[in-house]
Amino acid sequence: MTINEETIVMTPLWLAIEENLLALEGQSITEEDKEKTVRKMVGDLDGKGYAVSKSGIKMMALRWALDDMLKVGRPMLKDLNKALSALTLEDLANPCHASYRVTDDLGKTWERIQKTDRREALIWMFEDAKLDLLIEKAQGMDGDLGIRLLIDESVESPVILERMGIPQEKLNQVNADIAAEIAARNNVLSLLETVEDKPDHEKVKFLFSNDIPEDLIIEVAQIDQADIDKAKKAMEEELKEQQRLADEAAAKRKAEAEGPALEDIPMEQVAEHIYAIREIQYFSEVEKEIRAMCEQSAIPKALVDLSFSDPDKFDELEKQCEG
Repeated sequence: MTINEETIVMTPLWLAIEENLLALEGQSITEEDKEKTVRKMVGDLDGKGYAVSKSGIKMMALRWALDDMLKVGRPMLKDLNKALSALTLEDLANPCHASYRVTDDLGKTWERIQKTDRREALIWMFEDAKLDLLIEKAQGMDGDLGIRLLIDESVESPVILERMGIPQEKLNQVNADIAAEIAARNNVLSLLETVEDKPDHEKVKFLFSNDIPEDLIIEVAQIDQADIDKAKKAMEEELKEQQRLADEAAAKRKAEAEGPALEDIPMEQVAEHIYAIREIQYFSEVEKEIRAMCEQSAIPKALVDLSFSDPDKFDELEKQCEG
């Protein structure tokens, strides 16, 4: 951690001392050098606003930390950083619990690390370690999955923008997508309430009828694939039957519109229809117009077709009617 104007308030003295001691690693400090080292550290810390030289308690804290380092032979922060770097995301699922486990182990060497006044800063360090691992994982994920991971882990928006290097518009779009997905899931849950007493394959049919995609049904309704396949097969059979009935109805409507076959029309009606066709032909010679007017007059299509396909036979039939 780097102490600056923004972090002086949140960085406790003990950690600032340990950071200074870490900077001394590798230097050989004798008893003669000890007081010189203390004076230098006091000056550094005073310059950062800790006013160590004006407090006997703070001076004692610095001396104790230096004595501990000289006794063990290395800075305490070196062991803590090493322990932090060895942790995985799984280890840091709960940073608070992880901090207790690690400090219990480090406390065998560094007794002061278990003092209660150090707990808050330690938890912050473990949370920061978790964030670093989350960012590393997110940066290696495809598409928007990394951003979604950080949002799901409740990482603050400014941190996501800075650490992932994305514009606000991109984050807004991902948040909107997530909101739409949540709304879709809630819609499925709402629909399921209306069929909660139905068997699963009936629920699936109902959800399909409401345009719910299969993957969302599996995710939210937690219905087995076998029930989904059963529902899809039943719906296919229903659709085939509906199509068959629709085809039959269409054929019936077409037959009714076209009228009876030529041989099924009584001769007296043939004569009436021929007379009507002749009247229509008097007003127009365009086949499309003639056919439209004949259809409006409910003249059997068989007679209209004959008038165009075989005019001679149509004339002969007209003479038969006259006779």
